[in-house]
Amino acid sequence: MSSQANLATDWRAGYGPIAHRSETIERMQALVQRLVAQRRIADEASAHALLAAADRVACTAMSVVAHMTYARRIDRSGCPLGSDDFKQTPEGHTGGSLNMVPAFVGYLLANALTGTTRGWLMGQGHCVAAIEAVNALTGDVSAAQRGRYDRSEAGLSRLIGDFYSYAIDKQGRPAVPLGSHAGPNTAGAISEGGYLGFAGLQYVHTPLPGESLVAFLSDGAFEEQRGSDWAPRWWRAEDCGFAIPVMILNGRRIEQRTQIVQEGGATWLAEDLRHNGFDPVIVDGRDPMAIAWAIVEAEDTLSAFAARSDRRYPVKLPYVIAETEKGFGFPGAATNAAHNLPLNGNPREDAQAREAFNAGAAALFVPESELENALTVLANHGQSQRSRESEHPMALRHPASPHLPMPAWAPTEVSGSAMSALDRWFVELVQANPQLRIRIGNPDELASNKMGTTLALLKHRVNVPEPGAPESTDGSVVTALNEEAVAAAALANKGGLNLIVSYEAFAVKMLGLMRQEIIFARRQKELGQPPGWISVPLIVTSHTWENSKNEQSHQDPTIGEALLGEMSDTARVLFPVDANTASAALRAVYASRGQVACVVVSKRDTPNHFNAAAAQSLVEHGAAHVAGDPATAQLQFVVIGAYQLEEAFKAHARLERHGLASCVTVVIEPGRLRIPRDDLEATFVLGDEALQALFPPHLPRVLMSHTRPEPMLGVLRRIDSGPSKTRALGYINRGGTLDVAGMLIANRCTWVDAIYAAAQVTGRNSSQVAAAATDERISSGSDAVRGDRAGS
Repeated sequence: MSSQANLATDWRAGYGPIAHRSETIERMQALVQRLVAQRRIADEASAHALLAAADRVACTAMSVVAHMTYARRIDRSGCPLGSDDFKQTPEGHTGGSLNMVPAFVGYLLANALTGTTRGWLMGQGHCVAAIEAVNALTGDVSAAQRGRYDRSEAGLSRLIGDFYSYAIDKQGRPAVPLGSHAGPNTAGAISEGGYLGFAGLQYVHTPLPGESLVAFLSDGAFEEQRGSDWAPRWWRAEDCGFAIPVMILNGRRIEQRTQIVQEGGATWLAEDLRHNGFDPVIVDGRDPMAIAWAIVEAEDTLSAFAARSDRRYPVKLPYVIAETEKGFGFPGAATNAAHNLPLNGNPREDAQAREAFNAGAAALFVPESELENALTVLANHGQSQRSRESEHPMALRHPASPHLPMPAWAPTEVSGSAMSALDRWFVELVQANPQLRIRIGNPDELASNKMGTTLALLKHRVNVPEPGAPESTDGSVVTALNEEAVAAAALANKGGLNLIVSYEAFAVKMLGLMRQEIIFARRQKELGQPPGWISVPLIVTSHTWENSKNEQSHQDPTIGEALLGEMSDTARVLFPVDANTASAALRAVYASRGQVACVVVSKRDTPNHFNAAAAQSLVEHGAAHVAGDPATAQLQFVVIGAYQLEEAFKAHARLERHGLASCVTVVIEPGRLRIPRDDLEATFVLGDEALQALFPPHLPRVLMSHTRPEPMLGVLRRIDSGPSKTRALGYINRGGTLDVAGMLIANRCTWVDAIYAAAQVTGRNSSQVAAAATDERISSGSDAVRGDRAGS
């Protein structure tokens, strides 16, 4: 108690550069008295000791951050560093990291004051040095960091030396458990925060009821990604946890002031937020105590609203504006240079810069015994019987496995809409899993994409429903003409069941957000920490070939091509060819964990070629034969896509009649056939024996792909026998206001084109090809194609 008493006596005094404004002291004293009255903390002295401890921890952490940028080691006795103690090439997002330290320590302080562990999310992932410095001091490090980083001089020096060391191991991976951004090695992190702005879209959808999340946001990201100001549209006490945004308003981007500051600063921002349904409060972002006060007040406000029986929406959501200056607490603050390297030179070579560094470190210095006392006081988890911050609920997501009903399989050789089949099955899935919170990301046209039953059941989430429309205040369909915002609703709901539905062409807008999720999840797997959330499907429909009534902007297979570039065990891309294969694919996605799956689905009626067993086998293996015998075939059609399959069947039948035996093989998941790029991907792809059974090495092949042919040839390199034996057809960037047949003709993907490609890889003469290509019932469009080929 003696150390606690000593700290309690000077809680108002601040420490080092941290000074408490009179307004902050008054606010905190009133809060402490309330917490004591509510028995959330034992007494005022305990609270005051926590306040003083936070100042000392923050100052030390800021010093560690500065050392991580410039130094090779730290001297915990406070002695100045010499030239050899500095890095040859300093690096770090120093100013933002310095700003994050008071904010993160304020979060720890709020938890300690109330005896509850909140979750945290940091949108500015490049400020990871702040989190790692604080975690090393408190001892709340990840499993990979345990034993390497701690608050001893040696442990902190290892942290400092590892930062931007660029060390690489024999497998070509980072050799130290520390990166330039938040990652799975950052204890408690749930997002890299590498793409600025996405945390602002996700935070309101992240906590489940009974949970509380503090989201650290940046003013630069505020102007980069619109949609974060829609949070009041989506938050509901009935199915959302408490979400508390804390804007670190330091006023600067990399090279200039932020637009917020140019417009008028914190006052302007507060007014803008009020117009968008928030209840903002401006606090001193230099002071952990001010931020802790704001977090607790915001949560208590939401708690009081949630307890009301007469709730009406939208509620004025709390929003904390933590006003500071970039790089506060160290020389060079409030300058553009503070973003990266705030000093005017490298302390290793520049005596003036070295003197400035040592002076800055001295102002932040906390004696060892005083720091130990502060850390002991702040670590009251045992007294409160609460988890460490690294173990907050959102960092440990693993909902119970959903019940996956068996689809009502469609009869074969009957046409139907694959999207309608998915609509029916998804409704059954939702009804079978009432324990899981549902989020559907919908840019605009769920009903148009033939998911009308889903919409009728789950409804658009709105504040004031329109009579007669499928809308509700508690709807699960998050709809906005902003692809990133609605995808964020689903990807953030890691404790629930999710779906994203988009036009194929416009899903490209979601790519950055999806890639951030994929990279983080994949890194977790590499570290032996596989993510536990239920996989999230992105259904892209109204796709390139069937969106032919619109112009070429609506005809774009880029999303699937781009995601095929990611690791296929985490970023899956599936091309079902009928209702049954679509249902089997979606069911398989929901049976998995920690994956993002792009499922390209036709909404127009197409024939059903796969029965229940065949559809499930196709999804399991990634490919299957559907026509002809590969043992006797002289040619193999490899098909990716529903419309491509119909053309392949036509080509197969006509060649068969003219003496060329062929087989047709459907590939639903090209990533299963690729050359694996590491051991994890190798466990996902087909082995050589299984691959060769599906794709005999001797057969010439014609690939008919939904995508552009070149990217798909790269993915399917294992079955590509070279230009003389393999031809690829696909989207060649031709389109416009055409019908489906016109799109196939424009992109040279008709059955006639397939026959000419077959001739090239088999060496058949032109008369045989012409006979097959001019076979019965050729449409006028196909005649045009034939004439073009014959004349070329």
